[in-house]
Amino acid sequence: MLKDVVEATNLSYSCQRRFPCFVAFVPAKPASIRKRRPALPPSHPRRTREEHAQEIAQDYVEIIAELIATTGEARVIDIARRLGVTHVTVARTIQRLQRNGLVTSLPYRSIFLTPPGSKLSEESRTRHEIVVQFLESLGVPAPIAQSDAEGLEHHVSKETLQAFVKHLRKKKRRGKRSSNG
Repeated sequence: MLKDVVEATNLSYSCQRRFPCFVAFVPAKPASIRKRRPALPPSHPRRTREEHAQEIAQDYVEIIAELIATTGEARVIDIARRLGVTHVTVARTIQRLQRNGLVTSLPYRSIFLTPPGSKLSEESRTRHEIVVQFLESLGVPAPIAQSDAEGLEHHVSKETLQAFVKHLRKKKRRGKRSSNG
């Protein structure tokens, strides 16, 4: 019977429009059969959306870790206030983060980071701190460096981040030499 339903839904688009309930019965392909998508070019819209989703995930896990460290818990309403979005937006994003294995939560309970979520949070925090220190080393005032780093931290490549660290180390060594001599 399921085979008949699958064949019926594959007949034509008009058939799917007339009998939309059949579409729901089409089983998904197992992960072993699904094809891997080829790498997308840098300017491809889907790649941009995927990168934006990654930025949001990084921001959320960073805020969750910060809330847990300061208040002992991370709640949807607290995250919504921090980000200036609705609790519905936060709840949907938390569901996506749960599917991706970055957080755990129960309805009307606190949100907790999983080990991968904690790792992503730590990496994101480190990137943020490096970008802030780099901007401050260039003479950017601290409040502006903090604000600008929020956007830059997601778009800086590993190579550029390493160059920032190298620059900061050189500047630190030069500062030590001039204070000793």
